[in-house]
Amino acid sequence: MDFLFDQLKKFGDSAFEFLMRLLVCVVILAVGMWLVKWFMRRFVNSRLYGRLDESLGRFLVSFIRIIMYVLLFITAASVVGIPMTSFVTLLASAGVAIGLALQGALSNLAGGVMILLFKPFKIGDYIEMASGSGTVTDITVFYTMLCTPDNKQITLPNGQLTNAAIINYSANDRRRVDLVFTAAYNSDADKVVSVLLEAAGAHSLVLKDPAPFAALSAQRDSALEFVLRMWCMSGDYWTVNFDIQKSVKRAFDENGIEIPFPQLDVHTN
Repeated sequence: MDFLFDQLKKFGDSAFEFLMRLLVCVVILAVGMWLVKWFMRRFVNSRLYGRLDESLGRFLVSFIRIIMYVLLFITAASVVGIPMTSFVTLLASAGVAIGLALQGALSNLAGGVMILLFKPFKIGDYIEMASGSGTVTDITVFYTMLCTPDNKQITLPNGQLTNAAIINYSANDRRRVDLVFTAAYNSDADKVVSVLLEAAGAHSLVLKDPAPFAALSAQRDSALEFVLRMWCMSGDYWTVNFDIQKSVKRAFDENGIEIPFPQLDVHTN
């Protein structure tokens, strides 16, 4: 009877100790998660974060948050009674399996680091690749988010971005606008070129240096083809593109320059 009583007492003590450890673990998790959120808010509002490049800052926020949560859960596990040596041994033995299972995530993490180091693009840039195009809105540890012109969100793995050809339309301050216009074969080529240059020179957003360029570029089946090239600031690209096309149409009408439609001459005997 005394033996049974002793066993029940030991079991009760062990259960009480486990419950206390579990309670402490829950408290640590609750307080720790609150502290992580508090720290991240302070970090985002700090002067140090304000000095960082926006892309680097957001990446660091995502990375630091993950590391802090991992450390928090390891601490909580040790409080419950899981020995750290056993925990490390378990992680080491499962390392190969975890590596295989998370190889995509690890590739994305490495891709995120590469993006921050070599800066092929940054937040706010408009980029294009085979899988889509849009403005970069966020660069996290694993993914990069784009917003398309029609307000759709594209989420791209960082690993994929580092292995893809990317066109960054915002990398340089200036862009060249290339437009093609057609005129009838009876048009004076010199006059058409003069009208195109005049339309480009009259636009306030077209840069004077380099000067606009226009020339007869090809003789198509039904029309003469002229090219007009102008430089502008990258942010003014579409404004210049649309405005010049409208201005050239008006100028052609005023100068009697015909814009032909496809024609086919059929001769019969």
